[in-house]
Amino acid sequence: MTEDGFVSDYRKVNRRKVLFTFLFLGIAAVTFVVSIGIGQYNISFLEAFKLMIDHIMGNAVPGMDDNIVWNYRLPRLIMAFFVGMGLAVSGAAMQSILRNPLAEPYTLGVSSGASFGATLAIVGGVALIPIADHQTTVIINAFILSLVPLAIILGVSRFRKVTPTSMILIGIAVMFVFSSSSTLMMVLADPKELAEIYAWNVGTLGRSNWSCLPVVVPVTLIATTILIISSKKINTLSAGDAFSKTVGLKPQGFRLLCFLVVALCTCSIVCFTGTIGFIGLVAPHITRIVIGSNNQYLLPASAIFGGALLMVLDVVSKIVSWNGLPVGVICALVGGPLFIMVLMKQKKSSW
Repeated sequence: MTEDGFVSDYRKVNRRKVLFTFLFLGIAAVTFVVSIGIGQYNISFLEAFKLMIDHIMGNAVPGMDDNIVWNYRLPRLIMAFFVGMGLAVSGAAMQSILRNPLAEPYTLGVSSGASFGATLAIVGGVALIPIADHQTTVIINAFILSLVPLAIILGVSRFRKVTPTSMILIGIAVMFVFSSSSTLMMVLADPKELAEIYAWNVGTLGRSNWSCLPVVVPVTLIATTILIISSKKINTLSAGDAFSKTVGLKPQGFRLLCFLVVALCTCSIVCFTGTIGFIGLVAPHITRIVIGSNNQYLLPASAIFGGALLMVLDVVSKIVSWNGLPVGVICALVGGPLFIMVLMKQKKSSW
């Protein structure tokens, strides 16, 4: 192949990657249009959009339809997109940084820490920062304890070298400690408390409101931007520590920095939604099949596809049950078989 032919093929491949990224964005836009009109109360798409425009223009008319669309459906949709975005881009980064196809945001014990924090507030009435109401206390506890795995890994890194394998093993150890502690506290819980813990642990967007967005949206956008800007270095790190050192990249320090970004992004999400599994695992793999393993394209495409995927699954959860089947259940039901299919088609050379 001539040099011109090689350059032409390279540009075609890159154009295809960009095209698929915009296709994922289109799927998210279509899902938004469809989802805004789906729910327990029958409100047409046109009426829902009219209510939104009226609110934006300052012409809102108070009423049940307006309240449902503006205070429930719209923040839930926005939350779904940014939660999916944060989990997917974090998963893609983790898989590349740790060179492990099974890595995801929850691999490092973040979700189990958050779950234990929520359980402390629900069952024991423990408030790590005793300045808030019950619901806010649950969120604050979940956020603080979800940071514990990060603190442990950073602490260990001060005394010895932290490899990708040791990061995962520390996360698993922390996960077992927190999970067993949560189970022990659940034994002491009454039926009402058990129901609240269950609803929190399965992962739901049902608690989404405008007060969640000022935390989730900016943190997700900042984390996604940092990871995308660092995509060339992530490519270098995914080639191995030895290669990284030859080009002047300090693998341990950069890996910890990326982990810090991923952990903070995941913590800001899980403290509001609970554990929504498989998005951070499946979305990057599906995107990798279409886009390839170059993180310059993989990370932004995974972010958009993850947001679109969670929006679609949230629509499915509302169609299956108007009473609000937790989206975490749908993610598990769909994500498990889907992940098996993805692994069967995944090329070994991608890793």
